[in-house]
Amino acid sequence: MRKNEAQNQESGMLKTPLNAFHRQCQARLVEFAGWEMPVMYTSIVAEHNWCREHCALFDVSHMGRIEFWGPDAERFLERLNTRNIGSSQPGMCRYSHMCRPDGGILDDVIVSRFEDHFLVVCNAANRLKLLSWWEQQRGNLEVEIRDRTLQTCMVAIQGPEALETLSRLLPVPIQDLKRYRFKTGNVMGVEYYLARTGYTGEDGLEIILPADLGPTAVGMLTEKAEQMGRPIRPAGLGARDTLRLEAGMPLYGHELTEEWDSITAGLEWAVDLTKDFIGKSVLERIKAEGPPRRIAGLEVAGQRIARPGAAVVCDGEQVGLVTSGTQSPTLGKNIAMALLRSDRAGLGQRLEVDIRGTRSPATVVPLPFYKRKTT
Repeated sequence: MRKNEAQNQESGMLKTPLNAFHRQCQARLVEFAGWEMPVMYTSIVAEHNWCREHCALFDVSHMGRIEFWGPDAERFLERLNTRNIGSSQPGMCRYSHMCRPDGGILDDVIVSRFEDHFLVVCNAANRLKLLSWWEQQRGNLEVEIRDRTLQTCMVAIQGPEALETLSRLLPVPIQDLKRYRFKTGNVMGVEYYLARTGYTGEDGLEIILPADLGPTAVGMLTEKAEQMGRPIRPAGLGARDTLRLEAGMPLYGHELTEEWDSITAGLEWAVDLTKDFIGKSVLERIKAEGPPRRIAGLEVAGQRIARPGAAVVCDGEQVGLVTSGTQSPTLGKNIAMALLRSDRAGLGQRLEVDIRGTRSPATVVPLPFYKRKTT
């Protein structure tokens, strides 16, 4: 373990800069990817619904934040990423995958381009793996890799009221910020990064600040929002998972793994085969032949939740397995994502899910399950 991580860690878990805030809000804290994180504060359903209807705050400081500097940074990231990074302009963010030579997904990331460097936000569980992978792949390229995870705090403020509320509270204008764009600056000596991205299916911002100032900033935002009559309420990992599943967003370790590729995961749009990258030849072949399996959405009958790993059956034969499942608070239905044999993944296909020995009827439906209302 790296020295600064060991200093941050107690009882075998890293703590985010907002740990005291979570305890003050009486969060239920659990271990997640080596971090002590809030799974919920009141209830998963209440926090889920508040985000869908109003504005919720998620601590995402556990996610990796790594900067790439140097004359070869762009060239290096082009080779690592399935998306075209070189064509992005300063102020743009791009969702992408990083793959092994055999096409297996090492992680899904957000790459932000600054004037003089790049920022990669990755999943907490994959940060150390990626840091090692990058060192192996760097060779003689002039690239400096700076892990800024423990020096910064990151929060996501999401919901239909998020942008209007934040436009009144933040000391910088955000009305002109487009989706998957970011802006940076300095207010009273505090550096900030504001990106119009998120993982809930709602609109909002993801904000990065210095770690020592994160708690003060979050406290001021939530207090002023309350005084304004537009409360920003904290939400935990439980609501984050149900929100992203309704929005059909993949979760690493579930819909994305090293065991399959981006096309199988249903994310061909995140692959640019006109450029070179690690794993390209395999993905070209899979696209040409068609993936034998693919991720699909399921609507499951009944009240029993289809848990990850549950077998999906057609005519008595197993044709796939569930990767994620929940009782959708917004839709009032049982929903799931599953890795299915491609010949059984067509829309309207009738299937069954084996839920602890009971076969529940299921139907393949389009993703996402939920789309936010736009004005």
